[in-house]
Amino acid sequence: MSAVVVVGDDERIQRDVLAELAWDPQLQPNEIGVAVDRGVVTLSGYVDGVARRWAAVRSARRVRGVRAVADTIEVRLPGAPGRTDADLALAASRALEWDSFVPAERLDVTVANGWLMLRGEVEFGWQRRAAEGEVRRLDGVRGITNLIEVRPSTPTDGERLRQDVQRALARTLGAERVTVDVDVDGETLVLSGVVRSWWERDQVERVAWSAPGVRVVHDQLLVGG
Repeated sequence: MSAVVVVGDDERIQRDVLAELAWDPQLQPNEIGVAVDRGVVTLSGYVDGVARRWAAVRSARRVRGVRAVADTIEVRLPGAPGRTDADLALAASRALEWDSFVPAERLDVTVANGWLMLRGEVEFGWQRRAAEGEVRRLDGVRGITNLIEVRPSTPTDGERLRQDVQRALARTLGAERVTVDVDVDGETLVLSGVVRSWWERDQVERVAWSAPGVRVVHDQLLVGG
């Protein structure tokens, strides 16, 4: 079950989120608005790139007591001439090529008005996440649509996959309140249960995506105490 939010928690959470945003060197002071309702944080405002937007979400998730984050931040690129879509597509392609763990030759990048669309196939789920992480940091990116498909090279044993992920979670996080199930296709992991923080939730997802044979991860985890 989720954590109980008591009267006064929202004000404390709002103060802490604002302080965490100010503490993050990737963000500019006073560019993000914060509202809190029963532990749910809503971020608003304008930033000049998707990297800053993602940094704001990560900052909010680090604060104790945050149950969920609603991201309504808009990306508005500076008015002065900057990278064209062609420049951004070239930069994204090069960023993927520089990452030795990402099969750049199997990926395709298209850009429209600063919005990147990733297509292609990879063998592992973590490669899909790594590809998005590489291009998210580029200057001039307004948003990303990740359509990369995960296609394991060998058939997956669903029960063995479930056991391997459950053991990995116990070994690295001690996440005894997290349950791992495998969908009927044998390649989709379903995560359920309660974690102590958003950081722990992110780590559980990371472990799940790292398992060979995983094509999809459905995260149904609750952030509680």
